[in-house]
Amino acid sequence: MVNFKKNCTLQSLGRPWPRPCSLITMSVILQIETATASCSVALAKNGNVLSSKTINQRNIHAEVITVFIGELFAENGLTFKEMDAVAVSSGPGSYTGLRIGVSTAKGLCFSLDKPLISVETLQAMAAGYLSRIKETEDKFLLCPMIDARRMEVFTALFDQQLRQIEATSAAIIDSESFKSTLDQYQIIFFGDGAAKCQPVLGNHPNAVFIDDFLNRAGDMTAIAAKKMEEQQFEDVAYFEPFYLKDFIAGKIKDQ
Repeated sequence: MVNFKKNCTLQSLGRPWPRPCSLITMSVILQIETATASCSVALAKNGNVLSSKTINQRNIHAEVITVFIGELFAENGLTFKEMDAVAVSSGPGSYTGLRIGVSTAKGLCFSLDKPLISVETLQAMAAGYLSRIKETEDKFLLCPMIDARRMEVFTALFDQQLRQIEATSAAIIDSESFKSTLDQYQIIFFGDGAAKCQPVLGNHPNAVFIDDFLNRAGDMTAIAAKKMEEQQFEDVAYFEPFYLKDFIAGKIKDQ
């Protein structure tokens, strides 16, 4: 639980929320990632993942997310009231996946009166990639990619300190994409949108493609912990995912 030190004003349920505020020496955060085909939840305490559950399968998020959450709390001997905040991957990504994750997070925050933390999906992916590799003196940029449509991806560029070099965008990838940057830096491409871009970009000597990266809720742990410490909370009533693009419904094929 949180170690409170002083009072401050937070936003909860769309209204000012006077609560004890702290440097967050201890905190339990539920983390939810549903922006891609991966449905993942994690429990983190004091900036460390206690346990997590992940399944990489499309159109199953609504079926398993609350089950996964309940199992995590049971396995760690915690009650929902012992949780200090909920962190959710905020997009961009799958419209349906984001709606499910954010709706679940907001529902928990409403019912338990807990603060909501949002973590930009591409930044979490960049942090996740760095956490899975050995420390190196090599210099490179990180380019997480989330599959959109055809040759379009949601993407951004980050350096090794997670500073954003290029803004998040919905980019249509062709042979000229990232060319000037690739001429100067090695770029690591990863995420479920990277594979389809490899035939177009993979011939450049500075382009490196990772084919086994999976979005996980644990990837947002450090970012969520920092936001918790700095009291960077969302307005639960009005928060919406970062879709980046308008939703386009598919047509039902004639029988």
